[in-house]
Amino acid sequence: MRILILAFAAGIWHVQTRAVLPQWEHLAYVAAAAAAALALAGLARRRGRALAAALFLALAGLGAGVAWAATLAHWRLADALSERDEGRDVRITGVVAGLPQEFERGLRFEFAVEQAQVAVPSRISLAWYRGWRDDEWHAFRSVHAGERWQLTVRLKRPHGNANPHGFDYEGWLFERGLRATGYVRTRADNRRLDAFVATPAFSVDRLREAVRARFRQALPDDAPYAGVLIALAVGDQRAIDPDLWQVFRRTGITHLMSISGLHVTMVGALVYALVSFGWRRVPRLALALPAQQAATIGGWIGAFGYTLLSGFGVPAQRTLYMLGVVAAALLARRQVGASRVLALALAAVLLLDPWAVISAGFWLSFGAVATLFYVSAGRTGPVHWLAGWARAQWAVTVGLMPALLALFQQFSLVSPLANALAIPVVSFAVTPLALVAAVLPFDALLRLDHALLSWLMAAIEWLAGLPVAMWQQAAPPAWAVSLGIAGCAALLLPRGAPTRALGLVLLAPLAAATPQRAAEGEALVTVLDVGHGLAVRVGTRSHDLVYDTGPKYSADANSGNRVIVPYLRAIGVRRLAGLVVSHRDDDHAGGAASVIEELPVDWLLGSLPAGDPLRHGAARDLACRAGQRWRWDGVDFEVLHPAAGEYSVGHARANESSCVIRIAAGDASVLLTADIEARTEAELLARDAGRLRSDVLVAPHHGSRSSSTPQFLAAVAPRIVVIPVGYRNRFRHPHPAVLERYRETAQRVLRTDADGAVTLRLSSGGIGIETARGLGRRYWNGA
Repeated sequence: MRILILAFAAGIWHVQTRAVLPQWEHLAYVAAAAAAALALAGLARRRGRALAAALFLALAGLGAGVAWAATLAHWRLADALSERDEGRDVRITGVVAGLPQEFERGLRFEFAVEQAQVAVPSRISLAWYRGWRDDEWHAFRSVHAGERWQLTVRLKRPHGNANPHGFDYEGWLFERGLRATGYVRTRADNRRLDAFVATPAFSVDRLREAVRARFRQALPDDAPYAGVLIALAVGDQRAIDPDLWQVFRRTGITHLMSISGLHVTMVGALVYALVSFGWRRVPRLALALPAQQAATIGGWIGAFGYTLLSGFGVPAQRTLYMLGVVAAALLARRQVGASRVLALALAAVLLLDPWAVISAGFWLSFGAVATLFYVSAGRTGPVHWLAGWARAQWAVTVGLMPALLALFQQFSLVSPLANALAIPVVSFAVTPLALVAAVLPFDALLRLDHALLSWLMAAIEWLAGLPVAMWQQAAPPAWAVSLGIAGCAALLLPRGAPTRALGLVLLAPLAAATPQRAAEGEALVTVLDVGHGLAVRVGTRSHDLVYDTGPKYSADANSGNRVIVPYLRAIGVRRLAGLVVSHRDDDHAGGAASVIEELPVDWLLGSLPAGDPLRHGAARDLACRAGQRWRWDGVDFEVLHPAAGEYSVGHARANESSCVIRIAAGDASVLLTADIEARTEAELLARDAGRLRSDVLVAPHHGSRSSSTPQFLAAVAPRIVVIPVGYRNRFRHPHPAVLERYRETAQRVLRTDADGAVTLRLSSGGIGIETARGLGRRYWNGA
């Protein structure tokens, strides 16, 4: 059974890593082959051929996993928005699903579509932005879970930024069945049709929203950890302040501050104890059904209720299914091994959600439980509870290290101590109090709970502030992760095992592996996909430079902390030799503060105003002036604009003061132009047209019609043009006439909205090109 389930999981994983799904007719062959292999496995087992039976079981599971995942994926892909309906006003009717989430500019919520003027996916994500009129504001504020609304919306197909080691937003949407995103249009006929649609799912959503609202009302506005209590009660992780997530990551207690398997187990155990206590005291009940069986049923129902209230996340599902297997075994009076329990839970999760394998929580959740089973297997004799607790903490800390480094490129060194403090307090005090407060209308309970959490967080934040709290490194290669897992398995063997020391040897490559850098005289230039904006990383053999930092998305999110810094850390960059902020426009400077805050910067070069706070963030502040030159590792950098005298004149538009830089490595060159327009292009041509010639042009002003004049393109004569542009951006860049001009001039035109991040290797041998969507494409990308 375990071989079959593991192979089934492997087949599902294989499908989720493919760029193209198998065709329907091929799936029929795969399913038939899986059935045949299963029959052969049964035949081999009856004949006593265990090895052959195991092989056929593996083949059957693999084929079944491929067929199951691909079939469901085909069905979900068919639930799509047509390209011709993108950006059109569409009237739809449906029900607000899940918990509506407020953000600084409005409200975001999921919508289960019932009727629409055109073919619209059954579930979409909508934003309702704050309007100026009072009636718009009141309508926006009155959207609640379970309400039926008639709305006019504009939709687009799922699309996210595609960068190396970046978050796959399209995959995240696909896993949740959200097949289009959009926003509510301001229309007089936007109206609520029904106050509540009574279905089990919407009833749970409404209950969760009511609990969240009561928590917010009961706790003061300045309560710093109110969001944590909400997350523990109803699973609304977005209620937690983004800064707190950084504290949790640095101390390794992220799993505790959202609904985890530990919490579900605790609730199930609490209900089990209460039912058992009451059942034993009623003889008629005890005679009708043994108290142990009644408590088992009650405990599982309690765990199931909490899992629903928490939003039914993968960690909670995994624990619920494991508890279900144990409960079924107890009711049937059968013994079930720990590995079989875990395997059956794995099968249940993947049958219901085959896309769970693309989420980090899936691997961390099952990895933690598998590690605990591994270190407890085969051990006999009584163990003091403190020793058992310490062993479990050590096992989980060591066992999850390869996964954490592979997924997040970081690992908390203070995690054992932080978890030793936090697990008892959160699991046995904070979470139970939050659940009781969700049921009983006593605000004093919530205030007590918040005070208790505040005392804990004082210690946690102190640990997070330690310089040695976090180990960070570049993303390790797959072979190093595999060796690291083997090393952890060796380290966690019982004391006295002769191969334990081998674990340290196998773990060494995990920490020592570093990404390959450019050779002497070469440069790696990556135009990152940041939406509508520009961010470029230039790496030589031993220096790194970032040219522009993309846009600011919200008060807490920008391309600096969402794209640039995670990318730099993943490729092993710990310090920037230089940061160029070409000009002050938000789509070029929006992430600069986050970059400066997270990484040391030797110098900042730009055309920023004198009082701009960014100018004080680096060790040296330099004004961008034509004629500046430097050489790193055989790679030449030259500033072409603005001229020194232009600072005294000033420009009405910041675009005209953009810092233009040409980079030459070997026989290749690239021209970074930021947002220059026709006027600046004319000045560059008049100043020295010969210096503009470059093999690669990063398109001026995102391909707007105010730039890229024919004369300028003739002088640059690029073979490759890269357009940094956002998908369906409101400026409609690049302009069709300019795009046609690029195609007539260059041999190849790349754009970040279609190709993702573009990496160019400049060397004496020419230019090598890689695109993020070309290398890491999945079947749901662009669908």
